[in-house]
Amino acid sequence: MEQRESGFSRRELFARMGIAIGVAVGLPLSMPFRARAQAAASEAFMSLTAEEAEILRAIISRIIPADDNGPGALEARADRFIDRALAGALKAERDRYRTGLAALNSHARTVKGSAFAKLSAADQDAVMNEVQQGRATGFSGSSTEFFNLVRTNTIQGTFADPFYGGNANFIGWDLIGYPGTRIAVTANLQQIDKKAEPSRKGAYDYGMFTKGDL
Repeated sequence: MEQRESGFSRRELFARMGIAIGVAVGLPLSMPFRARAQAAASEAFMSLTAEEAEILRAIISRIIPADDNGPGALEARADRFIDRALAGALKAERDRYRTGLAALNSHARTVKGSAFAKLSAADQDAVMNEVQQGRATGFSGSSTEFFNLVRTNTIQGTFADPFYGGNANFIGWDLIGYPGTRIAVTANLQQIDKKAEPSRKGAYDYGMFTKGDL
């Protein structure tokens, strides 16, 4: 997926995020990850309608796609993070998602003749490029603004603490080589030439951190 006309590659994404990956993760895309992602699709959403959820899942699958390096945003359940946040911290963005997802789907039908989620990966990337570059119509404001909103929330949902509904099974942290939250750093964890063992814990797995309302 590195050589794509759309430029939606992990390498460019991480460069834009400013993340230096010092450790090669090398996680294969295993069937359990994909199976869990597919099973999650049947779960009830808090904020999004079934149609909106389908469009959003297709979008995040292209922003951070699963590839030979490992699972992507869909497997990390970034869609669940966004849906949950739209009922809480991102509540003010709910209308922008409603109109933006509808506009993107309408644009896909106009230029590609089908709903966005039904398009091939290449056609989805072509539509996303037009949205990113502000060439898609029907949006409230620039389509670029909507693209940036979803991309930002997708990154957050993939790499944030799992407590917030995304980064399922620490997929995002494994992808960038982050070993997880620790409240103490032992001597063996400070060795430059040694990869730290994953803690498999988020901040809220420790009692010292208070779980606030989302």
